Amino acid sequence: MRQAGRYLPEYRQIREKHDFLTMCKTPELASEVTVQPIDIIKTDAAILFSDILVIPEAMGMKLDVIESKGPVFDKPIRQIEQIEKLQTENIVERLDYVMRAVKMTKEKLDGRVPLIGFSGSPWTLAAYMVEGKASKNFDIIKSFIYNEPVAAHKLLQILADSVVEYLNAKIRAGCDAVQIFDTWASILSPTDFEEFSLKYIRYICENLKTNGAPVIVFAKGANDFASLANLKCDSLSLDWTRDIGKIRAEVVGKKALQGNLDPTVLFAPKEKIRLETERVLQSFGNGSGHVFNLGHGILPKTPVENTRYFVECVKELSAKYHIEQETKARA
Repeated sequence: MRQAGRYLPEYRQIREKHDFLTMCKTPELASEVTVQPIDIIKTDAAILFSDILVIPEAMGMKLDVIESKGPVFDKPIRQIEQIEKLQTENIVERLDYVMRAVKMTKEKLDGRVPLIGFSGSPWTLAAYMVEGKASKNFDIIKSFIYNEPVAAHKLLQILADSVVEYLNAKIRAGCDAVQIFDTWASILSPTDFEEFSLKYIRYICENLKTNGAPVIVFAKGANDFASLANLKCDSLSLDWTRDIGKIRAEVVGKKALQGNLDPTVLFAPKEKIRLETERVLQSFGNGSGHVFNLGHGILPKTPVENTRYFVECVKELSAKYHIEQETKARA
């Protein structure tokens, strides 16, 4: 549940020579670090190395990714006039480096595993664009949606249209699946989540030209899985605070589920990693429709050996949950 292998020594060796945005914008580097976890950890899918904020950057907002602070926009959006100046025409052309990275990565993967492309949701992108950086309480973006709702919806619709273009281009370039990340869904009340986030995720899902590529939606911290289950997507991701078995019962087969081991479990002894992996599998139960991964991004200092062991545990322990289903079906 994080692009490429930021926890890998091999990644850090490359990162020491290049700044983060340079890596995102250089297809040779992006494809190299995308494939690293496949070769080293043996995961079953690759996630294209990129960043959700390449979209606002392509719209003309100056972005810096500072090692100790994260992403920073030097001129955050605070007025509707700034929204009207965003460069939305031909945005995919300005993001061509991403599409070239997709094609280069597909060549390197050579059919071994599928490639997942992703985008931030309009709400999460807007939160960064208005706040200007990561925030603890997001008071600026929330004040913005309450005091300037017309401007807020204008920005969110612009972003929704851009995400549709962007993900459709990724699918055309060769991505086998796409994921929409709403990292900051949890900061919204249920009513605000519907108005300022879910509405636009729904719009994106309904306008994607998938050509059969699965669509995954991850609304971190969201509680309304009944509404999420009605989206025109194939899978819903869960963070580690939710019981995947209860969510499975709630969505009643409408969607596959992706998740949801606590990322910090990978710092634990191997016995604990195995125990917690089994616990998640038991909670979901028998049958298909479960993509096992972490409940959020893998942390940079995660031990590589523990990550590799976790993947081995999933592959070993999950088999019986499908064998039992097949046995019942034959009976």
